[in-house]
Amino acid sequence: MRSLFSRPLCKWIPLVLLCVALSGAIASLALKWWVEKRYEPYIYDDVDQVPARKIAIVFGAGVRGNQVTPILADRVARGVELYRAGKVKKLLFTGDNRFVWYDEPSAMKRYAMRLGVPEEDIVLDFAGRSTYDSCYRADYIFGVKEAILVTQGFHLARAMYLCDSFGIDVVGLKADQRKEQYQQWTYWSLRDFVALVVNWWQVNVTRPKPVLGEKIEIAY
Repeated sequence: MRSLFSRPLCKWIPLVLLCVALSGAIASLALKWWVEKRYEPYIYDDVDQVPARKIAIVFGAGVRGNQVTPILADRVARGVELYRAGKVKKLLFTGDNRFVWYDEPSAMKRYAMRLGVPEEDIVLDFAGRSTYDSCYRADYIFGVKEAILVTQGFHLARAMYLCDSFGIDVVGLKADQRKEQYQQWTYWSLRDFVALVVNWWQVNVTRPKPVLGEKIEIAY
């Protein structure tokens, strides 16, 4: 009887690729489970329950024209709730602004000011092109050492993992006020799952540098 190992190598390639794909999928699921369990005790649904910090980091999530999208409006509104409750002294709005016609931080600022937050208590990060970039820059550019992170539940554990990786002591507040109204919720969740795998690779292997610049001191 011919040994199985005497078959031409090319016949084993599909099986090897399948094993690699399955191993990758299992490892990714394990990473997702670990990150969610690691930060679950530090994620809050209610503003009253959140431990106070000097600053809240609110992540960008898309604008249409000059207006925040519903998913971003909820993030900003939750940040404003923290400010009104005295849980934070400043709001750091971080988002994408690489195009003239696309400016997340400025739209977030306008919305927060309409909700009553004074301009002097708003800090803008115009180079938060990704969650990785936002967390990296919060530490490197703005010197943030502790913060409340504000974003939707599907995104929060990943954001906390990244900030924690850069030495920022964080807790999280969910911004799921209108979850049933968000479009493409499944898409956002799957996108975040893939992004977590990419972020793990960035944190532990490549450690890329985002757009940097002069350091900015936040006056509390």
